[in-house]
Amino acid sequence: MTTAAQPLWRGRALALIGIVLVAFSLRSAVASLSPVIDHVAEDFAVSSVVAGLIGAAPPVCFAVFGLLTPLVERRFGIERVAVAAIALIAAGLLLRGFAVDATTLLGSTVVVFAGVGSGNVLLPPLVKKYFPDRLGVMMTVYSTTMAVSTFVPPLVAVPVADSAGWRVSLGMWGVFAAVALVPWIVMIVTNRTEGPTLTPPIVKPSIEQLENPDPASVSTGPIVTRPANPRVFGRLWRLPMAWSVALVFGTSSTLAYVSFAWLPAILIEVGGVSAADAGLLLSLFGLMGLPCSLIVPLLIVRFHATRPVFFVGIAAGLAGLAGLLFAPTVALPLWVVLFGLGPILFPLSLVLLSIRARSPESAVALSGFAQSIGYAVAAVFPLLVGLLHEITGGWQVPLWVLVGVLVAAIPAGWVAGRRRTIEEDWERRYGRW
Repeated sequence: MTTAAQPLWRGRALALIGIVLVAFSLRSAVASLSPVIDHVAEDFAVSSVVAGLIGAAPPVCFAVFGLLTPLVERRFGIERVAVAAIALIAAGLLLRGFAVDATTLLGSTVVVFAGVGSGNVLLPPLVKKYFPDRLGVMMTVYSTTMAVSTFVPPLVAVPVADSAGWRVSLGMWGVFAAVALVPWIVMIVTNRTEGPTLTPPIVKPSIEQLENPDPASVSTGPIVTRPANPRVFGRLWRLPMAWSVALVFGTSSTLAYVSFAWLPAILIEVGGVSAADAGLLLSLFGLMGLPCSLIVPLLIVRFHATRPVFFVGIAAGLAGLAGLLFAPTVALPLWVVLFGLGPILFPLSLVLLSIRARSPESAVALSGFAQSIGYAVAAVFPLLVGLLHEITGGWQVPLWVLVGVLVAAIPAGWVAGRRRTIEEDWERRYGRW
């Protein structure tokens, strides 16, 4: 007889609160600066070079710290590294409010995204560690919180800056991030979750057990885990499954960062809309991530619909791009909605980071591997798209490049849809994990 899944709050309420607060801080940190950059420029000059560096900082930091975080996690444990990441986010956000020139603004922004880069890597394994019986629900909570925190800061940043100043508008998000420290510090102090001498042997479940875990076997208290094998991260470079997850994540990141950098300009030029309308359409693009984040994790975990979800995202993205290329002035909001469904790959890739690994430790390695590669790709394409626009004088070639990105991702999505873990992928090719 199947036992019902354990309640989310039983023995792990602090983890639930901590994951939600961290997820909110990851996106609010990214979305809170650009709406008030004009207010900042009234106090000191922000050159186009600095603005470009600030725009490139997120994917670059995410890539670098995606590589470093699994190495640090091996030494100090996932909760302790999470605390350090949250502290960096909070400190950087508060320091941004005290910036005195463009250099200090850039420096504090780098601190913020160093923490965000580590947090991006750690959250999927934290979900897997504390909620293995509720992966679908928790990935929905996690990705929905990130979707909400993408459009909330732009809504309140400017009114707060107008009434209290841009420093308050920027610094207040540091307070929210600092609050996210509390549940994790309490867990570390009270539970001592990372005691390697108390480590039980690791059981190697099948992919069916990973995606449909037996709730009766899930502990609802602190979970003790073994430090990650030093060779795990290096092995991922040889695994098609790891590369496929990374490329799916990279495709999602590319669509998102290119869109937030250039979609308004594209809509103004090819769609003939005003700047205000282009801003509204960009908000519509971002809003499409909310329903996707609500339903995709459940579709993947409960119904194993990885490939159908992936190909829906690819098809919708291609349809939106086709509309922008061939009929941009006809039903422009529809093309934006369809193109906005392309980033359905983001919640999909978040779930894959959890279910394509047997243990939280290997999930940390996979998360770092996939996100470092994905964000490295995302750092290149916004610059490439801008360069192609300058060279060609139009947006047709950049849009065709995005078509190529989506088409090129199809083999990766097919491989990532295989119901096997990275450990199984290794064992099929090289023997014992």
